Amino acid sequence: MSVRAVLFDLDGTLVQTREASWRVFAKTNAALALGINTQAEFFRLLEDNMFHGLQKHCGDDRWANEAAQHFLELLQREYNPDLVPGMADVIRAFAGSCSLAVISSNSVATIRRILDRENLTHCFSHVFGGDVEQDKRACVRRFLSDRSYMVNRNCSPAYREGHEPEAPSADQIALITDTVGDIRHAVECGIRAIGVAWGMHAEQQLLAAGAEFVAVWPQELVAHLLPGGFASSSCSIAPAAEAGSITPCSGCSCGCQDNDVADAAAERRRRRMAATAMLDQRVSCGIDRPREEENVGAPVGSGAVDKILLASLRRLQGGGRPALR
Repeated sequence: MSVRAVLFDLDGTLVQTREASWRVFAKTNAALALGINTQAEFFRLLEDNMFHGLQKHCGDDRWANEAAQHFLELLQREYNPDLVPGMADVIRAFAGSCSLAVISSNSVATIRRILDRENLTHCFSHVFGGDVEQDKRACVRRFLSDRSYMVNRNCSPAYREGHEPEAPSADQIALITDTVGDIRHAVECGIRAIGVAWGMHAEQQLLAAGAEFVAVWPQELVAHLLPGGFASSSCSIAPAAEAGSITPCSGCSCGCQDNDVADAAAERRRRRMAATAMLDQRVSCGIDRPREEENVGAPVGSGAVDKILLASLRRLQGGGRPALR
């Protein structure tokens, strides 16, 4: 069955986080003497939910909550990882046909900052941060119980007014993640669990936890989840677009550029093709090379350029070479 909602984990799935998150967490570990002194120990926290992992490690809810709050505050100030190469294109491919959400243990403010930086904010209909809801299963259950979460934003600032999507079935929702804990939670909720091999946990760990598929390359996600293995429509927001430079085209909310831009590009292509055809016709008719005196004082416009091009083409057709000066 076709997927209708794709829920992305952030850290390790959308952004490169193995080093960036550990560098931040190491400061929390030092400040609160948690005793999590290696990157491998930090990754083991994520075999469950990170917040649950901290509670189990600390054995004290107050201490665990203090550590979580300290870590989230550091992330807001210091965490700025690069997007996984290719994931921006994957997001735009899904955004044309699915409702997208981020479900992360990170804070909403951090998620917003990263998505704003990458010009991907309006590709997502919903964002669930760990500072608002720590249990990702609760977020998944909202999608299953409330069909309004299935509204597709189509990369537009506005939600689709009057749209009443059908209630989803569990196999129409996929969670894409890099951690064993998230895979287990997705399986527990009955939705599709998709792993990525470039994050915290290895491919075999994710498969053993219940992932139906683990992507080695970002584009495999599109091939695996969309009908026919490709996006029939996608968000057209350019990755380097300036704020306010792109407006929805007439009659749609996909975020694509205004029709005037597309029409202007089409007109330029038409003029180039017509000019090429005319040039070929003039050369085939044997038009003589323009005399030097004809070009003296001529403006650098289309007529002068055409004469120079014709002369060059005639020399090439005749096998001659321009004289060296």
